[in-house]
Amino acid sequence: MAAKQQLTKNPAMPTLGAMKIPQNALRDITEDPDLGIHLSDGCRLSARIWKPADANENPVPVILEYLPYRKRDGTTARDALTHPWFAARGYACLRVDMRGNGDSQGLMHDEYAPQEQADAVEVINWLAAQPWCNGSVGMMGISWGGFNGLQVAALAPEPLKAVITLCSTVDRFADDIHYKGGCLLNENLGWGATMWSYSSRAPDPALRSDWRKMWLERLEAEPFLPSVWLRHQRRDAYWKHGSVIEDYAAIKAKVLAIGGWGDAYKNAVPQLVEALPDAKGIVGPWVHKYPHFAVPEPRIGFLQEALRWWDRWLKNDTNNVENDPDYRAYLMDGVRPATWYRQRPGRWIAENSGATSHLETRTLHLTDAGLATDPAPLGQTISSPAHTGAAAGEYCAIWLGPEMPGDQRSDDGLSTTFDSAPLANDMDIVGAPRVSLCLTSDRPQAQIAVRLNHIHPDGASTRITYGVLNLSHRISAEVPTQMPRESQQVTLTLDHIAYHVPAGHRLRVSISNAYWPLIWPSPQPGTLLLSQGEITLPQRPSGQKDEYRFEPPTAADPWETIEIRPENHVRRQETDLVTGIVTLIIEDDFGKVRDADHGLINGSIARERWSIHPDDPCSARGECHWTDEIERDGIRLRTEARCAMTCDATHFHLKARIVAFENDKPVYERDVIDSIERDQM
Repeated sequence: MAAKQQLTKNPAMPTLGAMKIPQNALRDITEDPDLGIHLSDGCRLSARIWKPADANENPVPVILEYLPYRKRDGTTARDALTHPWFAARGYACLRVDMRGNGDSQGLMHDEYAPQEQADAVEVINWLAAQPWCNGSVGMMGISWGGFNGLQVAALAPEPLKAVITLCSTVDRFADDIHYKGGCLLNENLGWGATMWSYSSRAPDPALRSDWRKMWLERLEAEPFLPSVWLRHQRRDAYWKHGSVIEDYAAIKAKVLAIGGWGDAYKNAVPQLVEALPDAKGIVGPWVHKYPHFAVPEPRIGFLQEALRWWDRWLKNDTNNVENDPDYRAYLMDGVRPATWYRQRPGRWIAENSGATSHLETRTLHLTDAGLATDPAPLGQTISSPAHTGAAAGEYCAIWLGPEMPGDQRSDDGLSTTFDSAPLANDMDIVGAPRVSLCLTSDRPQAQIAVRLNHIHPDGASTRITYGVLNLSHRISAEVPTQMPRESQQVTLTLDHIAYHVPAGHRLRVSISNAYWPLIWPSPQPGTLLLSQGEITLPQRPSGQKDEYRFEPPTAADPWETIEIRPENHVRRQETDLVTGIVTLIIEDDFGKVRDADHGLINGSIARERWSIHPDDPCSARGECHWTDEIERDGIRLRTEARCAMTCDATHFHLKARIVAFENDKPVYERDVIDSIERDQM
């Protein structure tokens, strides 16, 4: 296959270097920070719009980004880099605050709710009817915006012709921030705490004369979403709603899917490429960011790639974007473990047809002597202390702190491990490794975490990819069944990856029955007996050179702010030598800035603590505390949002509290106390 892979250049961009558009081809643009979109039920959504100044005379397509994350002070930095750039090249770009968020009216009760999607369809139809629109609309977004772009595409509003989805998923139960492999992700509490705070903030008083009324209504209606999500511990109708994997054929828009190997949402890109006609996929080394300013580098000219997509499907330009390789992925060189990388060496590979399902595989067997090419006797126990997993890093690296998985040796020492012999040749793992195990559990409720690691000659251990499985979900996530006493065959698929392991280095499969604080533990400590196992590795001989070249990154002028407090990020692990409790402490101060244009001040601080005793899974405790503040013209508004989760053998216990302050005086407070039965979790 390597001989058939050729360097593919962008057919519309035959040379490297900055994108060449004559200056006189760029259109003057106008901006409106508060365009009102009135929905049929009377709710007014607030949009920020950039569009060519002559769009009324020369109508243009629309690019819609539709989010709850506040266009005025939330996504402003990335909006500034992105939307004016497209507008100058002939597009009307809208950042719409969803109902109940930012400067929009109404109330939001959940993520990806039918109301959210119905509003989006109404917005798209409204946009297509405007005199400055040519009738064609595209949706673009990362994370929440990537999710709802696919979800709205599945509703097939006629004007929606194309979607660019970044860092998203096709299955809300299997691959979001709630559950993974049927295990409860602690991000369910962590991101729930984030939204508990985010959506509690007031509109900008400069834009809404009734801002105080809107604010108090939001605070009263604000749901504590971890309680909502925790009431659905199976893949039921709640999760099927909005999961486009249920009916890929419903998506008629042309989809460009983008992800990053440092992000939680890395599986959707190859899944979409394999499932949707004409879909294209790009996966880089990045965390949860747009690729023109993401890290680790190398970045790419995302705006140029997106422009080609929009030009082809929204303007009907014959730029041959449909002839691009179906799947372009960054094959990362195996490097030493670190909790943060500014750059990852490697090269771009390209699959002209499909993503990875057609690639050849190699199977290695788990044996008492390690990883072997042939089956051999195996009889190992897995009995990990509850704090195993401290080196996992963040589930979704996003805040640009020390969030990546570090040296795995500490977790390997608490796991059952299987090492290969030194590799005789380089190995390029491209795709999703699959693990098959024969297990016997002494407890009816159990879980496993499987990590594929790269072992360097000095013993350092870099996590290549991983997967987790609630063993009650081994057959079905919709109808879980507890583990019987007899041996069970289980399989799990690890996350997609593209990773180069040099000759002379080793592979290691590490298996534990705890992975804290990434997933919530099973209710009792237990032991698994492993009597058979194998791992199937998708492989691709990829050569030594780039098979595709992207344009270098470019962007519009950055957001201008005045720094009031610098940002700072802390990750600290502590062990109480008296109690034995092990705690991960996270402090993310995102700083405080003043918008140099309109003067709004905003700042945020997030704090998390994840504690557990190695011998007691029911000692697990998660705590989150967010501070969010906005200020302008003598008005100082602040919310303090706190929550905590504990458990016993039968229930999860949740507590949450929100307090709102105006000029340091409390104006609202509310407490939530909830207990939810564990459902084979």
